[in-house]
Amino acid sequence: MEPVLRTKSFAFAVRIVKLSQYLVEKKNAWVLSKQVLRSGTAIGALVREAEYAESKADFAHKLHIALKEANETEYWLNLLKETDHLSEKMYQSIVDDCKELIRILIASIKTAKK
Repeated sequence: MEPVLRTKSFAFAVRIVKLSQYLVEKKNAWVLSKQVLRSGTAIGALVREAEYAESKADFAHKLHIALKEANETEYWLNLLKETDHLSEKMYQSIVDDCKELIRILIASIKTAKK
């Protein structure tokens, strides 16, 4: 397991938890908060799960599910920005991290499948 993926996915989850708290406290956006919280924290959990995969195929599968969660998280972040729940600056900062995770996950999946 690439330590960068483990570290970055955990740091991203921390940011998502804080974003969720902000959405609830400042924007009263309960439903959107829960959606982005679920998908955004699932990425790191799946990366950790992959560490103890039963095979290379299982490892790649778990990372692929993490990739799907990252893609969903990007969707929720876009929706939050377009509905004025996030400023452009807040959005850009967190979506850049999400896109970086997507790139790392894609590279890790390709490597695992070789």
